[in-house]
Amino acid sequence: MLTKKLPAVRSFLLLVSRRVGHLARQQYNVIVVGGGHAGTEAAAAAARVGAETLLVTQKIHTIGALSCNPSLGGVGKGQLVKEIDALDGLCGRAGDYAGIHFSILNRRKGPAVWGPRAQLDRQRYREFIQSELLSTPRLTVLEGSVEELLVTEPNPEEPGKHRVTGIRLANCDHSISASSVVLTTGTFLSGSLFVGQTSSPGGRIGDAPSSAGLSHTLRDRLRLKIGRLRTGTPPRIVRDSVDLSLTELHPPDSHPTPFSFLNTRTHCKPEEQLPCYLTYTTPGVERVVRESLHLNCHIQQDTKGPRYCPSIESRVLRFPGRQHQVWLEPEGVTSDLLYPQGLSMTMPPDTQLRLIREIPGMHRAEIHTPGYGVQYDFVCPTQLSPALQVKSTQGLFLAGQINGTTGYEEAAAQGLWAGTNAARWALSMPPAVLSRTESYIGVLIDDLVSRGVTEPYRMFTSRAEFRTSLRPDNADLRLSLKGWKEVGCVSLLRYHEALRVKNSLQDALTSLQALSMSTTNWRKKLPSIHISETKSSILTGMDVLQYKDVTFEMLANVFPERLSSYMEFSQRLKIEAVYKPHCDANKKEIERIQREENMSLPQDIDYLSLPVSLSQEVREILDRVRPSTLGAATRLEGVTPAAIVNLLNYVNFSGKKEKRTHRNQTDEREDEQRARNICLPQ
Repeated sequence: MLTKKLPAVRSFLLLVSRRVGHLARQQYNVIVVGGGHAGTEAAAAAARVGAETLLVTQKIHTIGALSCNPSLGGVGKGQLVKEIDALDGLCGRAGDYAGIHFSILNRRKGPAVWGPRAQLDRQRYREFIQSELLSTPRLTVLEGSVEELLVTEPNPEEPGKHRVTGIRLANCDHSISASSVVLTTGTFLSGSLFVGQTSSPGGRIGDAPSSAGLSHTLRDRLRLKIGRLRTGTPPRIVRDSVDLSLTELHPPDSHPTPFSFLNTRTHCKPEEQLPCYLTYTTPGVERVVRESLHLNCHIQQDTKGPRYCPSIESRVLRFPGRQHQVWLEPEGVTSDLLYPQGLSMTMPPDTQLRLIREIPGMHRAEIHTPGYGVQYDFVCPTQLSPALQVKSTQGLFLAGQINGTTGYEEAAAQGLWAGTNAARWALSMPPAVLSRTESYIGVLIDDLVSRGVTEPYRMFTSRAEFRTSLRPDNADLRLSLKGWKEVGCVSLLRYHEALRVKNSLQDALTSLQALSMSTTNWRKKLPSIHISETKSSILTGMDVLQYKDVTFEMLANVFPERLSSYMEFSQRLKIEAVYKPHCDANKKEIERIQREENMSLPQDIDYLSLPVSLSQEVREILDRVRPSTLGAATRLEGVTPAAIVNLLNYVNFSGKKEKRTHRNQTDEREDEQRARNICLPQ
C-alpha cells in the first residue's frame, strides 16, 4: 500500500503556520530540540508512545531537509532504515515516497549484507516528513532557538546529579517545562563553517548558528565531556554544464524495492527513475589539492574528520597517486543540480571550480553552491545509558551527531530510540532496551555507549556479530511485534500486519518442512535441478530450497495445493531456507564467545604477524592496547566481531596444540623412563 497523498505545498504551509503560530501549552511530557533526521524521528516516536511532545526547530521549512547527500540507505545503513520502519519510524516511508533511483547494493553477496538504497528528491522528502509530523497526534511544532536547558536538583529516588525540567527560548522571557528533553542538535552545537581561509558560526549554510547558551549548559553546568568533530559537503553542480556522455551510466534497479514493510511499491514508477553517473579523479585533481593546502584552514585542523566519507583533500593526501570515484547523483525530478558524491571539499570557491574541471565530463562545469566544512561539538557517548539518557542528568536524552555519529540513518535510529525512551521516562515507564543480538540499532547504541568514538561513527554490517539473522528482510519480525508489546512505539495497523506476516511465514515453513521425500523422488519432481546421485537421504522442502537453483516458485508449481497461497513471501522464504544453517551455526559461535569472554589472551602474542585473517587496523589496535581477555578485546573500538571470532579460534587452536605438544613430551619422557627401567639389572 502507499501512503496518503500529500497536501499541496501552499495549503501545507498554511497548516504549518496555524500549528505553530502559538503554543497550546507551557508544559509537555517531552521536548525535542532540532528538526533533522534524529529530531523528527524522536518527536514522532515520543508522540506514538503517548507523550505530549513539542518539537522546537530554528526553521519550520527545513524540517526533514537532506543537508548533504540526497540519498537514503546503503550497506549497513539500509538495515537501519528497515529497522526504523519496523518500529514505525518515518524515514523508510519517506524514502519510498521521495525515491527517484532505487538499487540494492551488494547483490553479489548474500541477502544478509544487501544494502537497500535510494536517491531522493529533496523537496519530496522534506514535504513528506513535514506532512507526517504535522498530522501526528500529541505533537506540536514550534519555530525557535533554544537558549538553555532548565536544570534543577535531581530526584533523590533516581540516579543522577541533575534533573532537566525544560528549556528557555532565545529572545523570549518565558520557559517551557517538560519531564524530559531530547537534544538532536546535529552540527549546530558550537558549529563553525569553513570555506578556504574564512570561517563563520553555523551548522549549515544558510541557517543561523545555534545559541551558545546550550553549549554552556552542557559543558559548564552539567560538566559533560565534550569533543570536537568535523564533516563537510561537496559543491552542487549545474547539471546542464556537465557532459554526461563522458561518464559511465548507472541505471537503477528495474523493479524498485521499497524500504517500508507497509509498501508494496514506490511512489516513483520504475520507468520514471533517474540514472546516476560515475566518473573519476585525475592527476590534475591531486595537483590542485596540493597547490591550495595553504589556502585551506579546515583541512589543516587536528579535529577528527569522517574516515568513511572523507573530503577529496583528505583522500588525496592519504592515498596519493590513486584514482578516486566521483558519483554524479540527481537531486530531484525537477532539480537542475547534480550532487558529486566523493568531492566534499573546503578550499576557496575559485579553487573548487579549478578542481572540478579537472574531472572527465566536468571540464566546463559550473558550481551552483560551493562545498564547505563544518566543525562542531559532540558529547562523548560513553556518558549515556543504553536508553540514550545522560547518566548524570535525569530526563536528558541525546541523539544524532551530538553523540559522535555521521549519517542520516544513524541519526534517525538514535532519534527514534531516544524519543521512545524520553516518552517512557516522562510517563513513568521503565526504559526500553534493544540488544545488539536482535538489531543493528542495538549494535549502534551499544558501540556508542560502551566504546565511545574517536571519529564520526558509521554503521557497517561488519560491526554486527549476528548479521546473518539481522537481515533487512526480517526486521519486521524482529522488531514490530516487540515495538507494539514491549516498547509502545508501533501502531496497531503495523502490529497486525507484522503478526499476519509472521503467522503466514510460519505456516509456509511448516508446509515446506512437511514436504519430505527421498532424493530419488525429488529428482523426479525437479529434473532440472542437480541433486547428487550418491545422496540417498530424505530431504524436506526446506532442504531442497537451500539449493542455489531452486526457487520457491518452482516448489509452488510442483505442490500448488500446499504452497501456492504463500507466493507473496517467495523471496523471504528462500532467504530463510538459505540462512537457516548459517544462523544456527552463528548463534552457537556467539554463545561460545559469550561463554569464553574471560578467556586470557597471551601477552606475548605478535598481533602484527599473527597467521589469521585480521585487518591491518585491527592488528595495530590489538598490538597497541594488548587486551588481557577476549572480552576486553571485544570492547575496543575498531575491533570487529569477525576479528574476535578469528582471534578466539586462533587462541583455542594454539591452546590445543600446546596441550598436545605437552602431552606428547610427557609421553616421550614416560617411555624413556620405562625403557630405562627395563634395562636396569635385576
